[in-house]
Amino acid sequence: MTRWLAEYAWLPDRAEPTRDVLIEATDGRLTAVTPLTVDGPPTAGVEVLADAVRLPGLTLPGLANAHSHAFHRALRGRTHDGRGDFWSWRSLMYAVAIRLDPDTYLALARAVYAEMALSGITCVGEFHYLHHGPGGTPYDDPNAMSAALVEAAAHAGIRLTLLDTAYLAGGVDGAPLAGPQRRFGDGDALRWAARVDAFRPADDHVRLGAAIHSVRAVPAEQLATVAGWADRNGLPLHVHLSEQPAENDACRAVHGCTPTRLLADHGVLGPHTTAVHATHPTAADVALLGDSRTRVCVCPTTERDLADGVGPVRRMADAGSPLSLGSDSHAVVDLFEEARALELDERLRTRRRGHFTPAEMVGAATVGGHAALGWGDAGRLAVGQRADLVTVRLDSARTAGVPPVGAFFAATAADVTSVVVDGRPVVDGGRHLTVDVPTELRDAIAAVTAKEDS
Repeated sequence: MTRWLAEYAWLPDRAEPTRDVLIEATDGRLTAVTPLTVDGPPTAGVEVLADAVRLPGLTLPGLANAHSHAFHRALRGRTHDGRGDFWSWRSLMYAVAIRLDPDTYLALARAVYAEMALSGITCVGEFHYLHHGPGGTPYDDPNAMSAALVEAAAHAGIRLTLLDTAYLAGGVDGAPLAGPQRRFGDGDALRWAARVDAFRPADDHVRLGAAIHSVRAVPAEQLATVAGWADRNGLPLHVHLSEQPAENDACRAVHGCTPTRLLADHGVLGPHTTAVHATHPTAADVALLGDSRTRVCVCPTTERDLADGVGPVRRMADAGSPLSLGSDSHAVVDLFEEARALELDERLRTRRRGHFTPAEMVGAATVGGHAALGWGDAGRLAVGQRADLVTVRLDSARTAGVPPVGAFFAATAADVTSVVVDGRPVVDGGRHLTVDVPTELRDAIAAVTAKEDS
């Protein structure tokens, strides 16, 4: 058994953190979560817990990054010196995608996932569509790129939901894949399903899921095949949805309806589905998502970076869509920034304050993300849950003088001092225990951008 004594801990169903909490775990599961202070100074028991690991600061459940494209991390700082929009950015992203192979992707993803661990992320959902070799030729192992991501997460010490993504067409009109896109495609949904069926990693740190890249990339008549495969296997299903107005316009031109309506008509929506972005839904779309209890994952720092816009997140939550958060393109890897953007971006959109409580922000970053990724046993500091602990210092230049309840409005990823995943220490003293993150990021990114930068 391992015991930790948290100076403050954010316990389930509480509006603010609780002081002096003893947390115990055996075999990676929480066995006791006991507040030791009641309306006054710490009890005497606090002073004699010599065997407990002290966690000064605020301890949270593990954070869940529900939407990641690991290889996009190589674009950070390389796409900010000109004008353009999502579509011009996409051409730069393809230039990185064309250079990756299983070995270079393993090195890059290992460093990216370790960066996530440093920021308090204990589980990531990898929206994975970079399946094949250049020109679309499968590797000898058709799932070699998937295996590289699984190995990378193991090295970094975090859990992974591999959201194997169907990417079959080059537009809503069904245009064939071209150029770098050919690496993404399996031909049709049945061949996509056959490839994924052949990949069954036994590692405890990984689970499979499915994804429809978007209505641009999966023809309407094949949407049900992907959704049905996920449903039969009891797996989460994710889909990019209405990230840009151009996607909505194209879908109306071809199908006479919005992307949300198209997904609903083909059985894609539901409580096991997560709509990623949902930046430009209509009022009817919001109702479809909420009535079906479809989850919504927002990625504010990416949506900001790509000038996509700000979605009606509060309205979607009120309609019945549970929220989660993602770092997506990794312009920033900081779930604290993503969480407070729920409130701050909504203020910009509505010109009013007070939309999300701190507890709602914490929930989206923790239990909401884990649920979207199929880990219903993670995201809360409660008996039976996975022993994931993330501790944030309250004495940095950013957090000094801030009450614990305000940490999500003040802390950044740099304030994370300790990370425990399934009871195992991964980060201590603000340093990853097995990965030299800055060095590995530098070297891995150089390996896939050297030709571009020369």
